[in-house]
Amino acid sequence: MKSFAVTLRVRYAETDQMGVAHHAVYPVWFELARSELARARGVPYASWEQRGFFLVVTEVRCRYLKPARYDQLITVEVAVASLKSRGVVFSYRVKDESGQLLAEGETHHVLVGQKDGRPTAFPADLAQALQP
Repeated sequence: MKSFAVTLRVRYAETDQMGVAHHAVYPVWFELARSELARARGVPYASWEQRGFFLVVTEVRCRYLKPARYDQLITVEVAVASLKSRGVVFSYRVKDESGQLLAEGETHHVLVGQKDGRPTAFPADLAQALQP
């Protein structure tokens, strides 16, 4: 599986009083990573919406192994784990600067049309860009 990585610094607003990143920010980091993956593969997510498609999240999973802390530089790796005609699964790994694994997760998505909100098949160019 070929992965793509985004590096970011844990912001104060993302932490609790102890300076530990709140569990709810990990899906936000996942979204940032998969959006940048789509952009890097030549199909920015904004273009999907302009064409009448939404990528709906149907499941989020995250396993927290070690805390990310305020002002820490972290890397979020994302890869396409599987691609089906109407759905895609992304896998994620969050690491600190030393490469130590902090968290790992997965998101499941279904492609739907904006007009009817019903699942639809990926157009050929999007499916090609998302090949694992």
